[in-house]
Amino acid sequence: MTLLKIARLGHPVLLARARPVGDPTRPAIRRLARDMIETMLDAGGIGLAAPQVHAGIRLIVALPLADRAQERTVAPLVLVDPVVEPMGGEIEEAYEGCLSIPELRGLVPRAARVAWHGRDLAGRRIEGEASGLFARILRHEIDHLDGILFPMRMHDLRTLAFASELHRRAAVPSDEFGPASEEEP
Repeated sequence: MTLLKIARLGHPVLLARARPVGDPTRPAIRRLARDMIETMLDAGGIGLAAPQVHAGIRLIVALPLADRAQERTVAPLVLVDPVVEPMGGEIEEAYEGCLSIPELRGLVPRAARVAWHGRDLAGRRIEGEASGLFARILRHEIDHLDGILFPMRMHDLRTLAFASELHRRAAVPSDEFGPASEEEP
């Protein structure tokens, strides 16, 4: 297997709509999926779309995690030509990051529950439902297939921050630096 180079913000492959895979049983597609999984895990990611590794096709790999604290020993899901649809109207906002936009995080609204389907590497239709983090991962990766990056989904760019700053803010009590206004209490 091979570690692949990850496209970064500004590369045109990230802004283009990916084309359908066609036959997912081709050896080149199987090899790409294996290399994407290895690349994702090596980079500490929880999802990766083919355009992120300079392949403009509709293929994603994702860890079906319930939450970030879950052990990452679960097998990655490989979805060829995936489709995801919101279920219900509940929207959740959470911070997201992206291997193509290293170190930055932003508050992104996403459907709390989704139905998904696609094909596996044998060409069989697979489907399911996802909620919470796994639903977010699927939406994020499928957005990549449509040339959409997470900052494009953000309602307020003031929530875009470096991960280290968010971590520092979370570690410091809100009253550590005095009142929020410039007036004395």
